[in-house]
Amino acid sequence: MNKRMILMLLACIVIFGGVFGVQKMLDDGINDFFDNMPMPAATITTEEAQTTRWPVRLNAVGTAEAINGTLLTTQAAGIIEKIGFQSGDTVNEGDVLLQLENKTDKAQLRALRAAVSLADADFKRTQNLHSRGSASKAELDRARSQADQAAGNLASQESLIAQKTIRAPFSGELGIRQVNLGEFLSPGAPVVSLQQIAPIYINFKVPENRLQSLHVGQTVSATVDAAPGETFTGKITAIEPGIDAATRSINVQAEIANEEKNIRPGMFARVQVSLGDDEEVTVVPQTAVSYNPYGNAVFVVAKANNDSDEEELVVKRRFVKTGRTLGDFVAITEGLKAGETVATSGLLKLSNDTRVNISDEVELSPQERPEPDNS
Repeated sequence: MNKRMILMLLACIVIFGGVFGVQKMLDDGINDFFDNMPMPAATITTEEAQTTRWPVRLNAVGTAEAINGTLLTTQAAGIIEKIGFQSGDTVNEGDVLLQLENKTDKAQLRALRAAVSLADADFKRTQNLHSRGSASKAELDRARSQADQAAGNLASQESLIAQKTIRAPFSGELGIRQVNLGEFLSPGAPVVSLQQIAPIYINFKVPENRLQSLHVGQTVSATVDAAPGETFTGKITAIEPGIDAATRSINVQAEIANEEKNIRPGMFARVQVSLGDDEEVTVVPQTAVSYNPYGNAVFVVAKANNDSDEEELVVKRRFVKTGRTLGDFVAITEGLKAGETVATSGLLKLSNDTRVNISDEVELSPQERPEPDNS
């Protein structure tokens, strides 16, 4: 009985061992097949790194600001008697824009003028009597004081009447009228905005490390979304002497002629400052660069090192340093030479030594580019 059981156990061990052995051989064969199976070549587009000349420019964004701009108000209170402008008018310095009712003030002015005449006559009479010894020094001083007080009251009244006439402090363009005839106007109440926009300022910021590249009189060009395709030129008129401690940047102001008045205060502007002659750079399409936190890289196309008669191509990852961008292209400052071929598409499926096939898709020339968009 014991002998029979031992034989049965041995038979089971042999059978199951054979089954598991065969299964292990199959698994090892499958794993070995997949491990050694050649990966299909990735299809990519490529382009050679090229040497070209780029303009040396400093790019920034800014805001348009009027040469002179204010919201006109009044110092005196009163009822609006006359409005001498329409919304959007162009006015000259000194033009009367608004008149408050001042009949009572003018009547008071006439009374004060009469008081001045009487005080002056009394002072001259007292002065004549004092010269003959018929009036004391105190009487003369009192008469002089009364004449001065009368003259001061008259000047105060004339100033009050002048305050009730609002004139344009400078030439410019008016905004939308905010008052109406017959309305009671309180001191400080807004009347209309006045902006001098031809010429106009463009205020922008640049990094502190560019301070030595800037100077007053430097040529500036600007574009705004309101005038697509048009470039406005001007000059730097002021550079802030101090640095903004929060942003480590410099405030710069440029003046643009703006003869057609296409730039308005508050507009967003893209600014370029010319820094000198063009420079020679090595460029590749921006799509060729893999941007990573640990460093930017490109995939350089090279011949595979094998004994096959067929010429196979692979890619090698190479870390590079990038510089300025210009349109669809980026400058490579270190890590790549002109003439080397880099992958420009399909980067996500690439790694070191990945076999590749190059498609016939045509890439842009580095000369076919728009204006710079980054500094």
